[in-house]
Amino acid sequence: MRFDLTDLRLFLATVETGSITRGAERSAMVLASASARIKGMEDALGVPLLLRGRGGVSPTPAGHSLAHHAALVLGQLEVMVGELASYAGGLKGQVRLLANTAAISEFLPDLLGPWLAEHPNIDIDLAERPSHSIVRAVAEGTADAGIVADWANSEGLQLLPFRVDRLVLVLPRGHRLAQRRVVAFEETLDEPFVGLAEGTALQAHLALNAASSHRKPRLRIRLGSFDAVCRLVAGGAGIGVVSDTAFRRCRRSMAISRVALSDSWAERQLGICIRDLAKLPAHARKLVEYLADQRS
Repeated sequence: MRFDLTDLRLFLATVETGSITRGAERSAMVLASASARIKGMEDALGVPLLLRGRGGVSPTPAGHSLAHHAALVLGQLEVMVGELASYAGGLKGQVRLLANTAAISEFLPDLLGPWLAEHPNIDIDLAERPSHSIVRAVAEGTADAGIVADWANSEGLQLLPFRVDRLVLVLPRGHRLAQRRVVAFEETLDEPFVGLAEGTALQAHLALNAASSHRKPRLRIRLGSFDAVCRLVAGGAGIGVVSDTAFRRCRRSMAISRVALSDSWAERQLGICIRDLAKLPAHARKLVEYLADQRS
């Protein structure tokens, strides 16, 4: 059997996105060609690589194995290219970086803008994932690095300190709970909630913690950012859970209050999760070292 690098990149993109269509788009390939390539890989191996369903695709055990080895091969190729490019006037490449909701919305934009401007030949493939999914992706080699909460089991990986993130309950001013200094998340579940979009890491985390009480938040609306959540909370649509940094920014222009959450998961140390800093491609290592230097 013979797989070329295009096959490997396409298959890895398909597994990462859970969709042949999105995998084809990421690989700059038409859908028919992408489907034919994946079918050809399955025929060559004699086993199915993907489970196809109405909601997308997921890898079979053989597909998991192929994705793992594809990531290793492509990662090693990037190491080689990066090292050779350094002889030709600068690093080149793409860094696969995963992060949770707070990191993407509150911390990374201000850090990545100047870094990208300083490194015009390096691109960043940034995606949001829950911490446990990020750890798995880094361990399997489908991501170069990830920013995760400290509760995620990162055993066997390196974890560099990054930021402290506190989740708080955001309320309209005058709300009955605004008189409290601290509240347990479980106590809020009878209130109407303004939540984040389905699939966001924080919303999945809140749903998981509510499920431990055999309940779920009553979501009135889902929005795409902390700022949008705060705006609707200020308008009286409900209450929400946001990063404290987002609350402090939004309170300057919005009629909102906050109450601390007593739950242990509400205060999290965010870390940069990697397999081995020394073995990262040069351009990925440069980004990780930069982010680690910006910790506070």
